[in-house]
Amino acid sequence: MIKNFVKKALQEDVGRGDLFRLIGKNRKVTAKIVSKEGGILSGVDYVKSLCKVEKIKYEFFKKDSMVLKKGDVIASFESKANKILMCERTMLNLLQHASGIATNVHTYMEKLKDNEIKLLDTRKTRPLLRVFEKYAVRCGGGSNHRMGLDDCLMLKDTHLQTIDNLEDFIKRSRYKLPYTTKIEVECESIKDAKYAMQCRCDMVMCDNMSIEDIKEVVKYKNENFPYILLEASGNITKENILEFAKSGVDAISSGSLIHQATWLDFSMKIE
Repeated sequence: MIKNFVKKALQEDVGRGDLFRLIGKNRKVTAKIVSKEGGILSGVDYVKSLCKVEKIKYEFFKKDSMVLKKGDVIASFESKANKILMCERTMLNLLQHASGIATNVHTYMEKLKDNEIKLLDTRKTRPLLRVFEKYAVRCGGGSNHRMGLDDCLMLKDTHLQTIDNLEDFIKRSRYKLPYTTKIEVECESIKDAKYAMQCRCDMVMCDNMSIEDIKEVVKYKNENFPYILLEASGNITKENILEFAKSGVDAISSGSLIHQATWLDFSMKIE
């Protein structure tokens, strides 16, 4: 999967051919990628795969998930100039994009370091980049929620509008879905959360609920359905995430881990 992805990423940039190759001197060169700011590294596995595809000799001095400082040399490369220059932007795009997400996730995780709670991403990913972006989340210390619509049945507010009887729907789902499939229900009130639990779902998402209301849901769950997992989502920020973590939920999810991440600044230098 990674190999095919990096091939397509490179092809997007190369198009019908790198015009520099028609003119430039194709001598053997070495190059290095340098971090121009601090953060958490991600994307190494993808760049290694690209180098293998293009037969570029490489050496990485840092691994995925490692802390970067400004001025750190991340990797060095050796090949013909045309080959390295052709791959330069794709390499940088992969590392900068992934490292930006990993760094953003890490800042959230730093707020949670003394709490045993999972920090989850969402399906709010760029089209065709889901696997790549969720990989970057893991590099930053976070965990993945659903990879797609096929690995957990989540009933969001839009789904619930089409369901007449939630209890009956969940019973029928148990019969039709694979045995290991989990069912999660998105709830926006204490009343809805209690009802979802009574309908025997596996997980309840407390969506855009106040911390006070979530605590009430946690209390009800602990007293009546201790096996059901609770997830808090909506309006989660770096400033309030610790309060949500202390509410008693099992996990916190946030789309901002990915879609609010800013690329790290890396550059390639030919030596």
